[in-house]
Amino acid sequence: MTFNFLSLFPEMFLSLTEHSIAKRAKEAGLVEFNLYNIRDYTVDKHKRVDDYPFGGGAGMVMTPQPIFDCFKDVFKKNSGERKVNVYMSPKGKRLDESIVKKFASYDEINILCGHYEGVDQRVIDELIDHEISIGDYVLTGGELAAMVFADAVMRFIPDVLGNETSVHDESFSDGLLEYPHYTRPADYNGRKVPEVLLSGHHENIEKWRKEKAKEITNKQRPDILKDEKSK
Repeated sequence: MTFNFLSLFPEMFLSLTEHSIAKRAKEAGLVEFNLYNIRDYTVDKHKRVDDYPFGGGAGMVMTPQPIFDCFKDVFKKNSGERKVNVYMSPKGKRLDESIVKKFASYDEINILCGHYEGVDQRVIDELIDHEISIGDYVLTGGELAAMVFADAVMRFIPDVLGNETSVHDESFSDGLLEYPHYTRPADYNGRKVPEVLLSGHHENIEKWRKEKAKEITNKQRPDILKDEKSK
């Protein structure tokens, strides 16, 4: 899968692409990351990429020309058969596990990161397939949201995690939050690992994990349980 990030601050993405699982996935040829600086495409002699909004109002709006030309370059350099254009926006559909899984089926994801008061609506109308939000709050720019989105999607690409079963056992995979995890030592400062996890009885362990997952979900996110019951 190819991720193309269109941004005014592409250097921010190095914190994702040059570390941990994303870096290993890139080196293994499982994913490709391309960074595009929107400012490089402006024809304004002062390199401006924003202007005042028509109708008045606070803040500035990213102008369409450099974004359209940046996308044009992305399309020219990439040829994924199944590609999609995404704009990270607090007005977008809120990201969840079901959405992440759908995006994992694409060959190429082009992610536009806005700044200021956002981008000219003509960009969204003509170029964007999906507006995605990572939560009901506003960030100073779309880069952090884009990294969250890409990281979540990338985990569903075969072989990225190494252990293919882990992605199916985590929070939200079956409509519940994840059960607690323990590792060595079995007794740390008097805090002991639940006996059932040391028993070797896989059926009892599975039962305990499901009960704990329901208990945690009911306490932390009862809305998830309500959503599942309403389906």
